[in-house]
Amino acid sequence: MKLLVIGAGNMGLTYAEAMSKSKLLKKRNIMILDNSDEKLESLEKISHFDVFKNPKDCVPQADLIFLAVKPYHADELFAKMAPLVTKGQIVISLMAGVTISHIQTALDLAKVVRTMPNLPAKVGKGLTSYTASDEVTRIELLTIENLLNTTGKSIKVSSENYIDASTGISGSGPAYVFYFMQSMLEAALQMGFSEKNSKILVSQTFTGAIDLFNQEDLSPNTWMERVASKGGTTRAALDSMDDNNVNELIKEAAFAAFNRAIELGADK
Repeated sequence: MKLLVIGAGNMGLTYAEAMSKSKLLKKRNIMILDNSDEKLESLEKISHFDVFKNPKDCVPQADLIFLAVKPYHADELFAKMAPLVTKGQIVISLMAGVTISHIQTALDLAKVVRTMPNLPAKVGKGLTSYTASDEVTRIELLTIENLLNTTGKSIKVSSENYIDASTGISGSGPAYVFYFMQSMLEAALQMGFSEKNSKILVSQTFTGAIDLFNQEDLSPNTWMERVASKGGTTRAALDSMDDNNVNELIKEAAFAAFNRAIELGADK
């Protein structure tokens, strides 16, 4: 099995590096296509990848093609790929907002998988939601899922609507966490902590809370009740958030990302 990753940006390289460790692939069976001479020069120093600038030299060879380019480059890329693809190839798209039907029409290919990855894939803690066209077989989906899992975990969803919804939760979600962390960092600095200690206070608090959540089958509300005693410091903080409607604002933000994903895909 030969795999081609098109696009050597952060996400493309993240998946290429992770998948190169998979037992399903031999390292030399991963090809990377990019049009940046600078990136190609640096990639040529990585011995376990074959790198290309011309689609003609790699697209026909691939069994699986991962599309990791910006959505606004999609149609330009498809125009170059269309004469080169073959019926048996499977396209796996990491592009936000580009629909399965658009890819099928542009490339005249039936087997397409659409995914929504997220940034923690860079450290093996990613979450990738995916769905596929009916023509992709169960065995093929199992292979693709195993490859996606090299960057963390994956979940199969029933329709593309859930890919857009995943954008609002997991795809954009790390930014929401960083937003909250930034606010807590600024508060710690204003309280007089050093930058170093502020970072430790915030990062360890998030890490510890996530570990607690994952290790026991308790809801966030239950954990909040365990931490917050009546009239105490935590309750004062939670009451402040409730008074300022933070819960609803966070949900509105998630739906804003979801709705934007739908808008981006409206023409594709």
